[in-house]
Amino acid sequence: MAYTPRSDFLNVLSERGFIADCTDMEGLDEQLRTGVVTGYIGFDATADSLHIGSLIQIMLLRWLQKTGHRPIALMGGGTTKIGDPSGKDEARQLLDATAINANIQGIRSVFDKYLNFGPGEAVMANNAEWLDELNYVEFLRDYGRHFTINRMLAFDSVRLRLDREQPLTFLEFNYMLLQAYDFMELNKRFGCNLQMGGSDQWGNIVNGIDLTRRINRADVFGVTTPLLTRANGSKMGKSVGGAIWLNEEKLSPYEFWQYWRNTLDADVAKFLRLFTELPLNECARLGGLEGAEVNEAKIRLANEVTTLAHGNEAAAAAEATAREVFEKGGVGDDLPTVTLTAGDFANEGISVAQLFVKAGLASSGKEAKRLIAGGGAQLDDVPVKDAGQMISREMVEATVKLSAGKKRHALVKG
Repeated sequence: MAYTPRSDFLNVLSERGFIADCTDMEGLDEQLRTGVVTGYIGFDATADSLHIGSLIQIMLLRWLQKTGHRPIALMGGGTTKIGDPSGKDEARQLLDATAINANIQGIRSVFDKYLNFGPGEAVMANNAEWLDELNYVEFLRDYGRHFTINRMLAFDSVRLRLDREQPLTFLEFNYMLLQAYDFMELNKRFGCNLQMGGSDQWGNIVNGIDLTRRINRADVFGVTTPLLTRANGSKMGKSVGGAIWLNEEKLSPYEFWQYWRNTLDADVAKFLRLFTELPLNECARLGGLEGAEVNEAKIRLANEVTTLAHGNEAAAAAEATAREVFEKGGVGDDLPTVTLTAGDFANEGISVAQLFVKAGLASSGKEAKRLIAGGGAQLDDVPVKDAGQMISREMVEATVKLSAGKKRHALVKG
């Protein structure tokens, strides 16, 4: 029989579908009910924003704080210099310290929307503080002996790469040792006794628990979330136009809102539970709507998620723009706008296919041509017939609206 948690935090996670596995559900539940638990999730600093592939983890930290506990958002200032092999077919491009620190600043602005930082509140830590100071020989002597190659080769992050006969560098192989060291160090510094992460992090989490128990003699726990995909099998965090970033400097609130508004019907109920704080009975009501009424649920989903990420005013403006574009045939005040330079027009202008690429409505000229050939491209609400049609700078001086299908739009001006 499955264990029914009594603590608020685990109850939330269990009821809303956040839990894939837990190292000791009863033990963690007891800790959560009898005191403040400090829990962490690690984030690589490979970009200056997180995208919605990290949103389930951010919501975990938010719920931890909302139920009276202390979250730590651990920035991988040290481990990003190596790269996590989990779920990757090849090594990441390595970044220098300057680029990593700039990325951490951008990511901090994302977390400021979801967590309250300050004394006794959430913490943002950077593992470069301790990893950069490690003496490699001493590290191997003191901690390497607690890891066996046999066990490390069994973890999915390593085994899958080797099964595909894809190279795994010694640098990446060290990643799991350093992540285990992170848990031990956070336990020493902050009394952290819970690590959370995606299901692909299970091996790394178990390693960290084992090392922390051996070295610190501490009672620590791990929780993983299920692998999250959309109903059509596609990965969360990506769209035709690229990653769905959480930082508005990389993706406008309107485009962010539109991603959630275009959620597949089969995903609405699940996304409401995971990415909003609506009561479960309201999630169930909205998730049960069918036919044309399901649009009410999608708009509510888009508004709730956008409010958390960008604020209530941004969500309201995005909805207003969508209504202006879709219901009234206007252009809206909040559509993403691309300004072209004189160089974009060359001698004869720019082809309409390239215009769609510049506007982010197609990832390549080939994709733009397919869109046009399929009848899905419009210029100022007029179907585009010829992918080779040339657009002069004079034609876009007053701003034109590009549409890819019925739901994706952008403004272009010269």
